[in-house]
Amino acid sequence: MPQTPPTRFAYLGPEGTFAEAALSRAVAPGEGVRQPAVSVAAALAAVRAGEADAALVPLENSVEGSVPATMDGLAEGDRLVVTREVFLTVSFVLAARPGTTLDGVGGVVSHPHALAQTARTLARLLPGVPTLPASSTAAAARAVAEGAHDAAVCAPIAAERYGLVPLAEDVADHPGAVTRFVLVSRPGALPAPTGNDKTSLVVVVADRTGALLDVLREFAVRGISLTRIESRPTRDRLWVYSFSLDCEGHVAEARVGEALAALHRVCEDVRFLGSYPRADGRTNRPVPDESADTAFAEAGRWLAGLRTGDA
Repeated sequence: MPQTPPTRFAYLGPEGTFAEAALSRAVAPGEGVRQPAVSVAAALAAVRAGEADAALVPLENSVEGSVPATMDGLAEGDRLVVTREVFLTVSFVLAARPGTTLDGVGGVVSHPHALAQTARTLARLLPGVPTLPASSTAAAARAVAEGAHDAAVCAPIAAERYGLVPLAEDVADHPGAVTRFVLVSRPGALPAPTGNDKTSLVVVVADRTGALLDVLREFAVRGISLTRIESRPTRDRLWVYSFSLDCEGHVAEARVGEALAALHRVCEDVRFLGSYPRADGRTNRPVPDESADTAFAEAGRWLAGLRTGDA
């Protein structure tokens, strides 16, 4: 039965974040209600509680890597699934209230990822000036507008929205950085296979030698390429780690479905996080003939014949 399209969208707020910009790419302007959340955890909680139909949250950045709050938020709690990914090129300005000069800045506030991506530039522009973390770049801009801090590293749209002026533009140490956002919802009907999809999951491996190798082998023997794999502490058991990974393909494909079933046998836990269209501009590698759905179907018929004595 088709799933009702989402109409209430939570995102990492407040207004003016890169997450809001990414949501505008995922959902047409004017379509649905936007609900800014104070944190990634709050955005995900809104979906789990039924207060929002979907949430748009950052998953990883091309310079700073994964966003722990999102990785942990998807690995724990009631299961959510990714239905879409969005890639957004991010640019930063150093913004302050009108009349402020670089000499008058005693502290800079921003999201930790933004501060990391601009650390060298800030050290050059404001040597010795301390930096402070905020829940988002837009929250940092709002705090500066309210007088709580002198300057913020934020998106140009956030500076404009909160009445700030740029003290310096394009302050990223590595221009052209890209952040990957994901749109997540409660489990339901999956997006149909497109032929160029990703599947995401989190696995907890058994505490034994070669456990991770067994996980990787299940993908390799079926001709499935991984596009991302990262470890995270499970936090409930000391020195036990989960692995968050993306692979090419859709769970509806025989090779991907069989790989997940095999992982279910060899891992302590497997959390399926969805199959969805790939949006990074790349094309999945060609599927080997022996890993195509037709090959699995033919092998299944052969095995059935053996079991019935007809082969």
